[in-house]
Amino acid sequence: MVTTFEIAALLLVLGAVLGAYWIVKAVKPFIWNAIVGLVVLLLVEMVLGIEVAITPLVVLIVAIGGLPGAILVILLAVLEVAFVPGAIVFLL
Repeated sequence: MVTTFEIAALLLVLGAVLGAYWIVKAVKPFIWNAIVGLVVLLLVEMVLGIEVAITPLVVLIVAIGGLPGAILVILLAVLEVAFVPGAIVFLL
């Protein structure tokens, strides 16, 4: 005989599985964008010799922006505005 506790546990596990599915479904495009953006940054460094400091902020920008985000990061590194390797960061 099925008890109320077993039904509640089954519904809880079902809710957790569906929640995890929706989270993975929502995050997957950002993961692909981050991978493509980082590959573009590495290719630009190998082919053109432009160095970009890979920081969590860079990964976040390319994850949200994809290829245009990677181009923006490269442009900012070339202009030495941000993401320059070896730059000293001053915290105010």
